[in-house]
Amino acid sequence: MGCGLRKSDVQQKKCDRVSLSVPAATAIRAALLIQRWYRQYVARLEIRRRCTWNIFQSIEYAGQQDQIKLYSFFGFLMDHFTPASSERNLISHIFRENEICRDAEWERYFCYKSIDVPDSYTGPHLTFPMTFCGVSKLVEAFKHKQQLHARYVLQILGETWRLLRILPNISHLSSCHTKEITICGDLHGQLEDLLLIFYKNGLPSTEKPYVFNGDFVDRGKNSLEILLILFGFLLVYPNDVHLNRGNHEDHIVNLRYGFTKEVLGKYRVHGKKILKLLQKIFSWLPLATVIDHKVLIAHGGISDTTDLNVIARVDRHKYASTLRPPKMTKLAVNGSNSQTTNRRNGDAGVPVDFRPRVRSLTHHSSTPSQGPPRRSLHNLHTSHQHMNWSVDDELKKRRRLAGFDQSYGERKKPDSDSDPECEEGTETYEHEWEQMVDLLWSDPMPQNGCIPNEVRGGGCYWGPDVTEEVLGRHNLQLLIRSHECKQDGYEFCHNRRVLTIFSASNYYEVGSNRGAYIRMGADLVPHFVQYQASRTCRELTLRQSVGWTERSALQALRRQLFVHKSDLISAFREFDPNNTGIISPSHWASATESVLKLGLPWRVLRPQLVSSTKNGMVDYQEWMKELSITEPKLEISDTSLLETMYKNHSNLETIFRIIDTDHSGLISYEEFRQTWKLLSSHLKTEISDDVIANLAQSIDFNKDGSIDINEFMEAFRLVDLSAHS
Repeated sequence: MGCGLRKSDVQQKKCDRVSLSVPAATAIRAALLIQRWYRQYVARLEIRRRCTWNIFQSIEYAGQQDQIKLYSFFGFLMDHFTPASSERNLISHIFRENEICRDAEWERYFCYKSIDVPDSYTGPHLTFPMTFCGVSKLVEAFKHKQQLHARYVLQILGETWRLLRILPNISHLSSCHTKEITICGDLHGQLEDLLLIFYKNGLPSTEKPYVFNGDFVDRGKNSLEILLILFGFLLVYPNDVHLNRGNHEDHIVNLRYGFTKEVLGKYRVHGKKILKLLQKIFSWLPLATVIDHKVLIAHGGISDTTDLNVIARVDRHKYASTLRPPKMTKLAVNGSNSQTTNRRNGDAGVPVDFRPRVRSLTHHSSTPSQGPPRRSLHNLHTSHQHMNWSVDDELKKRRRLAGFDQSYGERKKPDSDSDPECEEGTETYEHEWEQMVDLLWSDPMPQNGCIPNEVRGGGCYWGPDVTEEVLGRHNLQLLIRSHECKQDGYEFCHNRRVLTIFSASNYYEVGSNRGAYIRMGADLVPHFVQYQASRTCRELTLRQSVGWTERSALQALRRQLFVHKSDLISAFREFDPNNTGIISPSHWASATESVLKLGLPWRVLRPQLVSSTKNGMVDYQEWMKELSITEPKLEISDTSLLETMYKNHSNLETIFRIIDTDHSGLISYEEFRQTWKLLSSHLKTEISDDVIANLAQSIDFNKDGSIDINEFMEAFRLVDLSAHS
């Protein structure tokens, strides 16, 4: 009796527990193995993604360095060559854009009344003053790829210019418990991203204020449409839409990165006027925004000398381009302290030019200073010692290499008896310029300190200590900046006191990154919304997305390797004294980095770039033959000329755009020759007139004596065949 269990029952239960525990343990071990495998798989994908990211970013920043170096060379010509010199005349017009015209002259320039809208026009018809309904129609029209008539474009630009002129350098706005402030980063001409932001977040209004943090233009195909939409909402809601200037709101940068070409392609008749007005508008864009006196929003960042009080007083419209300080004249120094005046130099009776010498962007100053040099765009003066002994010889040498007349007169010399007021004014201009460059070009770094941004060629890298000091000095708690593409669309650094926001998704390639924007309420806590504008990318798995982006990055890298073929072979041969054609992987990596200077992990990338190996060694001669790049189908025997063209493809196009003063897209044989002479002088290489003439004739396809810039650049565009295999 009783409720006790028999011995046989107890033994049976033990057996059951043992039989159950065996498969359970196996299942747990299997789950752990799967988990470990998956983590390793994701880690490998992440390594590939980061490596791909480094490739894209290194190539992008190398292009920015080239842009600044070329513009520095132009500045060198402007500063040291007499106004009558032929090469100075070629480029002088791009340096005349800081002049201040009378308002009446600009009003006439903005005039649109003589432009009729034909009955055949099917795009949106706008009425002024702008209304919310009008801007909404504009958004819908651009969504359906309609083009706005030039008359309305000029009207919007004219109204925008008048409004911007009365806005302060630093916009101040207040948060509210009933509405959030939306903050967007770089858009770079990607209209799909802006439309997606409006779809997810709503259109700008008094109840939905927006801050757009610069870099609206370049790279993408719809920069002008983005500007017109943003300007439209700015006109309707001037207290609720805030636009900060970015480093790409600069007419010199636009020559290289596509915006100039885009405007001229869309508006062939009125494109030149539109560009001129946009250049003026860019110089009037505010420089920063502050929310509740606690959150600073600026495009690039800060430096150890950033002073918001100085920035608030800068005459920002003087800086049509931040790549060069504005012209300084005695008239400006002796004039009003609040509003200085710039004049065009070149006519008799014009005050003597007291603009400081343009600084070299490629060599550090040898002038003694306390501490290490800090900037690359504005701490790199050509040393006075070097100038004293070699500048005349250097100028003559460059003129000789460029094929220009040697009888150019004397080099302009600074006035040794310049008065102290002028020197003080010059220092003020320099300080203002440095403040703007830092605000638009700088990037954060994890280490303490403030050093030159040698990667971009402009601004500085600043560390957490600088963030703490500058924010503390201005009683701020957060800096929101853009300027850098981030894989997730945003990124915190410096103990979460610096926040980068980037709103152009798929910036480098489909799947390369998400876009993001910020919502910020009265508590000033940022909340992020991420997105992908490409439907294709949203349908890809993680592995597919990484693979797609990786292939694109490697194609771009192969093109870089191809255009440096001669230099690479020379570098490889230094490690191959017996000319065997074979070197070790470490020597291959060292030589490749010494030529390309991209700071990439070449040993990691080698298996994806090099298939020609023998016993673990790199067969570089065979590898060079395997680079699958198509070349132009033109009979050009001078291989060095071809390689020069490949290496300096973007520089060539920039010079073409500068020399094409009427923006027709066509240049004469003589202008073509002058373009090549400028480039050869910049590169310190010699290219004969016969070679240039033969090249011009070979690409003048219709033999009319003029060269189509777009056809020329397309003819010499490199294509990676591996992308189509």
